Amino acid sequence: MALSVNFQKEINKTVGFIGGGRMAQAITKGFISSGLVQAKNIYVSDSSEQMLEVLEGIGVNTTKDNKSVVEKSDLIMIAVKPNIVSCVLKEVAPVVITEKHLFVSIAAGITIRSIELNLPPGTHVVRVMPNTPALVQAGASVVASGSNAVPEDLVVVQAMLRTVGICDECPEYLLDAVTGVSGSGPAYAFAAIEALSDGGVKMGLPRELSTKLAAQTLLGAAKMVLETGKHPGQLKDEVCSPAGTTISAMHVLEQNGFRGLWMDAVEAATLRAKELGSINQ
Repeated sequence: MALSVNFQKEINKTVGFIGGGRMAQAITKGFISSGLVQAKNIYVSDSSEQMLEVLEGIGVNTTKDNKSVVEKSDLIMIAVKPNIVSCVLKEVAPVVITEKHLFVSIAAGITIRSIELNLPPGTHVVRVMPNTPALVQAGASVVASGSNAVPEDLVVVQAMLRTVGICDECPEYLLDAVTGVSGSGPAYAFAAIEALSDGGVKMGLPRELSTKLAAQTLLGAAKMVLETGKHPGQLKDEVCSPAGTTISAMHVLEQNGFRGLWMDAVEAATLRAKELGSINQ
């Protein structure tokens, strides 16, 4: 199970997923389409026949046996619901796990320490907070390394996750805040798009056109922030002409606590992530 990395072409590594839900499917597709991992080198376990059929359509190896995935894989992604992570880890722990194995958890709120405690001493662990836009190769992921992880582990995981979006690193204690911003953030954005669309419909636009304009506007604004390097406030000011339509609209948003609501939403999601983490340890 030696590791050879060539990010230009392919990672010579077998990858396993325990849990074959939408996030696992998105990441799997990203690996394959980028050429980073061949479909024949990916193994996925899930209890759902429907999920397995979808995954078989992608061309990966499927099974209902979690232990089999660990036995055949160098990198194992834990992609099950947080409340069953502990049970799954205890199930696979008896498999011969060596320093060549790397466990990557994308389960929200489950700490690295709790994962390490359920696996043999010395197991390499990396925790990831991804988000659902990975389904369209526009995800935002953040990784944190475990006590036994080595720098190469993070390099490999980041290279893999960059096939479905951006990926950065931070200390684990910040991952709950990451959940509040990017993990839950797509829902805030969807609500904003829906609200903009509703406003357009109220003002006479057809629903389909209004939704398309709202979604493209948020997409374009996001690209401007990422690609220009300008502060969002500066970009906002560049749209707001003196005595114009946009500054009038911004006044209404400020009067109704627009910024504070978004900040409160991030805080609420962060605190809930911390709470869920303490429950599922």
